[in-house]
Amino acid sequence: MNVNFTKEAAKRVFDLITEAGEDNLSLRVSILGGGCSGFQYSFMFEENIQEDDFIKTHVVNAKDIKLVIDPISLQYLNGSTIDFKSNLQGEMFVVDNPQATTTCGCGSSFSI
Repeated sequence: MNVNFTKEAAKRVFDLITEAGEDNLSLRVSILGGGCSGFQYSFMFEENIQEDDFIKTHVVNAKDIKLVIDPISLQYLNGSTIDFKSNLQGEMFVVDNPQATTTCGCGSSFSI
């Protein structure tokens, strides 16, 4: 199982953690039921890492930035790349998921 976490995404996570002043936060990505295409991506910061979580680490400014995914969500995210984009629509984390057969217009939900 593998999920790629781009340098741009790790840098944005670093910036947000620095702004919050909470050095022990990780970015948890999970899959929830719902959204206009069946499943939706969820991004949240949290302190707790479970024993069976998948962890991907990038080093930004000599600090480990962690992406954390629970085992069930990892099945839906396997092979995906998580990036951070800034464009006319705003700033957002974006998931390029090769398992998704359809996605909604904004890219926040998908179906398999």
